[in-house]
Amino acid sequence: MAQPVAGNSLPEKGGINWSPLWKLEDWWAVWMGFILIFLAASGVITKVPSIAKWTSLAKAFPAGIWPQLLIMLVGLGILTAIAVKFMGENIGRYVGGFVVVFILAIIAQLLAAHNIAKSYNLEVPLWGLIVGLLISNTIKTPAWVKAAVKTEMFIKTGLVLLGCEILFNRIVALGLPGLLVAWIGCPIVLIFTYWFGAKVLKLKPELAMTMSAAASVCGVSAAIATGAACDADKEEVSVAITISLIFTVIMLVVMPLFIMGINMDPDVGAAWIGGTIDATGAVVAAGAFLGQRGLEVASVVKMVQNVLIGVVAFFVALIWATRMGGSDAAGEANAKVIWDRFPKFVLGFVAASLLFSFILVPTMGAKTVDGIVKITSGLRGWLFAMAFVCIGLEANFRDLLKQVQGGKSVIQYIVGQLFNVVLTLFLAWLAFGGILFPKAM
Repeated sequence: MAQPVAGNSLPEKGGINWSPLWKLEDWWAVWMGFILIFLAASGVITKVPSIAKWTSLAKAFPAGIWPQLLIMLVGLGILTAIAVKFMGENIGRYVGGFVVVFILAIIAQLLAAHNIAKSYNLEVPLWGLIVGLLISNTIKTPAWVKAAVKTEMFIKTGLVLLGCEILFNRIVALGLPGLLVAWIGCPIVLIFTYWFGAKVLKLKPELAMTMSAAASVCGVSAAIATGAACDADKEEVSVAITISLIFTVIMLVVMPLFIMGINMDPDVGAAWIGGTIDATGAVVAAGAFLGQRGLEVASVVKMVQNVLIGVVAFFVALIWATRMGGSDAAGEANAKVIWDRFPKFVLGFVAASLLFSFILVPTMGAKTVDGIVKITSGLRGWLFAMAFVCIGLEANFRDLLKQVQGGKSVIQYIVGQLFNVVLTLFLAWLAFGGILFPKAM
C-alpha cells in the first residue's frame, strides 16, 4: 500500500525534491530489495536458513542453522535499521523490537514446518498471524516492540523480491486479467459505497468518501490519501482505518479457508482475494494459503489495484475543490498527486522482473539464475514471515473496537464490502476462469 507523502525537509535542487527517495517507505522497499538481489547475484549471500520438516523438535534445526539464523538476524536488522533511520524514526527502539519480531518469525516457521501442519497445509501466514494475535490480544504488544512492527516495509520489500520469481511475460499474462478485476470493480464499488453512505445512511460526505476508498481500493493507505484529498477530519480517517483493519484480519483468514473448502479454482480465488482484501500485506498472507501460484495472482491483482490510490485521490480532490466547496489545499489537485500517491514498490517489483527476464537469464543462464532465485525466494519468505507476525501484533480487537464511534460507518463498510465481494468474484471468474482470457496452465 502506498504511503502518504512525507513532508519536504530538504531543499530542492533544480526544481526537483529528492528527499522522498530516502525518506519514504515505498522507496526504501525498492532499495532494500535490490541490495538483497545484488548480494544474492554476486554470491555474497549463498544460503538462506530453512527450518526442516519435523516431528521431533531436534530434527527441526539442521546442523549449522544457528549461525545462519544469527547472520540473517544481524544482516536484515542492519539493513532495515538503516532504512528506519533515514525515515526519521528511533533506530535504538527499532533494533530491540526487531529481535523480538525475528524470533517470533522463527517460531511461526517452526510451527509451519511440523509434520501435522504440513499435512494440512497450515502454512507460515496462519502461524505468524496466530503468534502475533495471541500476544496482542492477551498481554498486548509492548510499545518498544511496536517500534519494529513494520508490516508494510517487510511486505513491500518481499514483493520487490517476488519480482525475481515472476518473469515479465507472466506479469503481462496476469496483468491483463488483473486490470479487469481491479480497475473495473474498484470504481464501481467506490461509487456504490459512497452513494450508500452519503445518501442512504446520511453520513457526512467526507466520512462516506473516506470509508468508500478504504473498502474499495486499499484500506489504510486509501483512507489516508482520500481523507486528505476531501479534507476529512482526523477522527473520520481514524474510524475508516479502524474498521478496515478489523475486517481485513477477518477476511484474511475466512476467504482462503472458504476458497479451499469449496475447491474453488485457485486462480479465481486468488484474484478474488487480491481484489477484495484491503491491505497488501493481508492479500499476500491470504494468497500464500493457496500456494505459490495463488500468491503470484493475488499479489499482481493487488498491485494493479494499488495504482488507483493516486488516481482516486486526484479525482476526489478535484471534485471536492470544484463541487463540494473544498479547501485551498484540495484545490491544488494536479497530476503530481497521482505520482505522489503511486505505490513506488510496484516499480521495484517490475524492475526486478525485467532484470531477471531480459538481463540475468540471457547472460547468466537459467540454471544459475534459478540458484539466485532460490536465495531471493528464501529471503522473501523470511520477510513475509515477519510481516505476518506484525499483522497479528498490530491487531488488538478490543482497542480497535473502542475507536469505532456509532454503527452507521460499520454498516456502510459491511454493505460496501459485501457488494465488493460479490462483484469481484464475478469479475475474477470472467478474467481468471477461462471465460474472457485463456486459462493459464
